[in-house]
Amino acid sequence: MSALLLPDELWRRVLEIGGLSYKDLCCLSITCRRLHRLSAEDHLWSHRLSSDFPPPLNPSSSVSSSKSLYKLRFERDRDKRKATHQRAVLRKESQIVEHSRKLRDMETRLAQETHRMRAALVQLSDLHKVSQASVALNNVWQPEIIRGRQKQIVEQCVVPVESRLHALEMELRLCKQQISGLEKACKDEKRRLCLAEQELQSMTYHPLLRDHHNPRDDAAQRTSKSKRLKRFHGQGRKS
Repeated sequence: MSALLLPDELWRRVLEIGGLSYKDLCCLSITCRRLHRLSAEDHLWSHRLSSDFPPPLNPSSSVSSSKSLYKLRFERDRDKRKATHQRAVLRKESQIVEHSRKLRDMETRLAQETHRMRAALVQLSDLHKVSQASVALNNVWQPEIIRGRQKQIVEQCVVPVESRLHALEMELRLCKQQISGLEKACKDEKRRLCLAEQELQSMTYHPLLRDHHNPRDDAAQRTSKSKRLKRFHGQGRKS
């Protein structure tokens, strides 16, 4: 049995409770004259208007038919959702910029702390060598005048070697703690940045933006199509 043989009452019921969207009804209205007439009836759009947009429009509106009112409300709601989506995209982009800035600052601080740690390691190694050399010299017999001169040089030092060694060891431990904390913070910030980029990428495929396409994809499709055509013409010449 053809669907067009169904009575108008059944078609009205299908259009009313069939779960068809506004675009679906518009597409059905151009299939034939009968569906165009049924899909333009005022009671159908009045019912959809009250169910989809409960807050009524201004009664003093110049639009008279329920279909026109529904179209107006649909477009207003669509523009509102688009604007909301655009604001959400801008917020996510600003979050990505902020995460990137924080990550750059952390990496700069990490490089500085690493440089400080290496410098402290070099100084600590030099002081250890000086301390070992001093101990070795004390164990070797030297004239009294040379021993007195060495003792005088050591006493003239503002900071004893042991104190400098202790200070460098403390600075080295602090640098290691700072580097460990910065590495953990960088790892967490990279994870947040990656998550924000993934969320932004998923937002670019919003249903309202289905017409968005990548020019590179179009170029790749054109190139692939031209190659297939050339291959097809080449096979035709051979045959």
